[in-house]
Amino acid sequence: MDNRLYFVLGDMFSIIVIGGFIGLLSVAIVGTDWNMWVAMILMMIVGMALAFPAAFLFGYWFGAMEIMVPAMQAGMWSGMVVGMWHPMSALSLSQGAMLGAVVGLIVLNIIWALNVALRGTRHFAGGAL
Repeated sequence: MDNRLYFVLGDMFSIIVIGGFIGLLSVAIVGTDWNMWVAMILMMIVGMALAFPAAFLFGYWFGAMEIMVPAMQAGMWSGMVVGMWHPMSALSLSQGAMLGAVVGLIVLNIIWALNVALRGTRHFAGGAL
């Protein structure tokens, strides 16, 4: 994953938009009388399906491979969490969008941490990367 500021901010921006949109959509689709397990599975599928074209859109500017995995994971987890939360405790549209964006950022941080754990710190002639 690229650690230049442009790409880091691009990753964060795209994940906030994708997670927020999926969270907003989850509240709009799922009713408070739904079974939470059915809502979770449905919104997981919808989140992944909608994150896929959004990843291509943001990948044009911020790198396709750097955006694809975090975007798909953020869409899936935002849909699952908000879709399951809404039947248990009713959320407004803005709360769903905020929760989806926060879940997306948490997923992005986990992916970055796992990337560092797997690849380690690499040292080049110009310093550590």
